[in-house]
This record gives sequence, structure tokens and C-alpha cells, in this order.
Amino acid sequence: MRLTVLRLSIIVLLASVTLAVTRFSSLSLSNSPPRVAFAGPAAVALVSDQTQIADAIQFLERRIRTDPGDALLYNKLGGYYLQELRETGALQYLDLMSRSARASLAAVPVARNKDGLSLQTLAEFSSHEFTAARDHAVELTRLDPAKEYPYEMLFDSEIELGNYDKAEEAFSQMLRHSGGINVNTETRHARLATLRGDNLGAARHLSNAIALGLHLSVPPRESIAWSYWQLGDTAFNAGDYSAAEQHYNDALTTFPGYFRALASLGRVRAARGDLQDAIVLYKAAIEVLPDPTFVAALGDLYKLTGQDKKAADQYALVEVIGHLSVISGVLYNRPLALFYADHDLKAQKAYSDAKREYARRRDIYGADAVAWTALKAGKIAEAQTSIKEAMRLGTVDARLFYHAGMISRATGDNAAARDYLRRALTLNPVFDPFQARKARKALQTVSAPLWR
Repeated sequence: MRLTVLRLSIIVLLASVTLAVTRFSSLSLSNSPPRVAFAGPAAVALVSDQTQIADAIQFLERRIRTDPGDALLYNKLGGYYLQELRETGALQYLDLMSRSARASLAAVPVARNKDGLSLQTLAEFSSHEFTAARDHAVELTRLDPAKEYPYEMLFDSEIELGNYDKAEEAFSQMLRHSGGINVNTETRHARLATLRGDNLGAARHLSNAIALGLHLSVPPRESIAWSYWQLGDTAFNAGDYSAAEQHYNDALTTFPGYFRALASLGRVRAARGDLQDAIVLYKAAIEVLPDPTFVAALGDLYKLTGQDKKAADQYALVEVIGHLSVISGVLYNRPLALFYADHDLKAQKAYSDAKREYARRRDIYGADAVAWTALKAGKIAEAQTSIKEAMRLGTVDARLFYHAGMISRATGDNAAARDYLRRALTLNPVFDPFQARKARKALQTVSAPLWR
């Protein structure tokens, strides 16, 4: 369950990983967005271990039926369920993983079963039970204080809870106990850089993570594909659609059929104007995992191409998936609230759901969800307060700028609205096919006249 990194000469390795950079142009709106070349290691196809994982799961499940008190078996089985969850996104593996963790800890108590507690922490995190995951990660730092992995889990949980200073403290402990940078430290360093508005730094750390992963004796296919996907998102968020497409394809070279990369490739194709190809890609991603975010995006593409009936069907499916189970309700509460707000539906429910989630999880994107839903619910003052919270780290994200611009427009502050909307559209001209159109129309309404 824990990644191990070959102790290479890090300086020599990282010297081979280059990142070509061009500076952002000014924030004036133009047809040519700023371009940032996010270079990364060349992708290679990695061998799938799906057959071995399936065989291992069957073997362990048979063993457990004959020896139901063996915590080691549960821990190994839970680790394989976690890998299946990461590769497919299928929630049944999350349920099986949680059951394995509970059975392990029932068989052997925490004091002698750190792996069981680790599995439970990972299951809680994957279920978006971030407070419980944080508390158990803290317990692991006491039980195994000299190891890196408890601080990884603590970092991840604190980030999701919006406790960014504590997350940075956990990251410092990760570095202290890791003996140097590795795949885990680099991906988390990239997360911090993104939140702090350093997209170039994030790209550099993700490139390093990929290079380090590829130099392992057995490169982890899903982890490397995930890092390529994240590198693609970093490029997309900076409006570099060509680089984004390259890295999504890199992820698919590494891991054919990787659902995250399929959906994101659909998004970038839509941004480049190829809506039909985008539809095909989103449909392929949904066949693997019917995530409501993917389904909503497909609905928008149908709407933009005049296929209203298909769009309505997808929008209805978003709500069905969002409420399909208790787990779905927890995982998809925020995406569903944002879906309602984006499509001017159920404004009060969207606002209530966003507020309820933010009470438990006070991260910047939770604040953004409150701001956006509050605007749609007519709570302008709260929208203003919440969008300031959302932007407090200096995160460079077109969607945040767009929401800030629309909120400023609602307050009558046209100057601020112009600035934020221009920043959104200059940074990433088609950050969302539907919402970017709304941003351009809104910008026209607040633009200063050319003469008086």
C-alpha cells in the first residue's frame, strides 16, 4: 500500500527532467491565451497487473473464509481493494476495503495492527470522512513516529479539511522521515504549489514524480498515469490546451482506458472546439465510471450541440447517481451542489448542501461552492464573504476568478467584475464550455464604454 522509491542519485535524475517555461502575458483579454509549456518525461506503456490482482483477491478471499481471524490476510486484501478502487473508481471496492479494515482491527487491536489502522484511515479518506481519517492519521504518527506514511495520510486529510498550515507541517515531517524526495513527497509538493498559485512549480514536481516512478524496479502504472493526468490538468488550468492534451494522452499510453484521462481529454477537446470528439471521450469515461461530474459535462456538450433530449437525460442521471447510496451522497454532495448552481436549478438546496459540507470541510473549494450557491440563492453578502475565503491562498484558477467576477457583477462593482472575468478568460478561455460562454456575455455587460 505504500510506494517505495529506488534511492538513485536524485540530483542526476532531476537534472534530466526539464521544464520549458514561458511567462504569462498581461491579463488583457485576447484570442491568444498565455502559453506555458509543461514538459514531462516521455510516456511508456506499462504492463497491467490486473490479472495478478484479481487472482490475489480470489486467493485471499478463499483463505479468509477458512481463517476469518487473520488480520494479515484482511490487510493484504484491503490493499488490493484499494488498488482496484484507484484504477476503476468503482465504489464497491471502497465498501470492501472498509469491511476489510474493520475485520482486521476486530481480529487484532490497533496497538499491534498499524497496517489495519492504516487501511482504515485510507478507507475513511476515500469515503470523504476526512475528520476521522485525520484523527487516525494522528494516532499513526504516535504509533509509528519515525516513518513517512503516517504524515502522508495526515497531510492528505488536513488539505481536504482546509487546514493548510497543519498540512504544511505534516509535509515537513514527511520530508524529514523520507530521507529525501520521492514520488509521494513530489506529488504532495505539487498539491501545495497549486493551492499557493504556483502552477509552474506544481508542474515541475509532477514531472519529478513521474521520472522517479519510472525509475522504480516495478513502475506503478496507476500512480504514474495519475501524475500525467495531474500534469495535464495543471497545463489545462493555465490555458495550455496542447500540452494538456499531450499529457492526457501520456496517461492513456501508460494506462489505456484510464477513466480520469479519458474525461479530461474530452474536456480539452471541447475547449479546442471539437465537441463531437469530446462527446465520444466522455461517453468512454462514463462507461468505466459514471461519475456525476462526467455525466453533467456530457449533458452540457449535448446541449451545446442542440441535442436537448439527450442533455436532459444526462442532467436527470446526475441527480440519480448523486443520491444512489449513502456513500454516493457523501462523495458527490459538493459536485451536485455545483451542478445545480451552474444550471440554475434548486438554488436553495444547492446552497444548503454546500453550507452543510463546508461546516465539516473548510477548504477553499468548499468556500467557493458556498459562494457560488449563495449567489444563485440571492445571498449576495454571503457570496462576497465566501469568495474571499476561497481566494485566500492566491490559487490561480479560472473558475474561482469567474465566480468572483459574477459575484462582483451582482453587487454592482463593475470594475472588479471586469478584472476577474478578464483574468478567468485570459488564463483559460474555455475553462468550461458552458460557463465560459456565460463569462464572456457577463464581461460584455460590465465592460467600460470606449467613449463617453
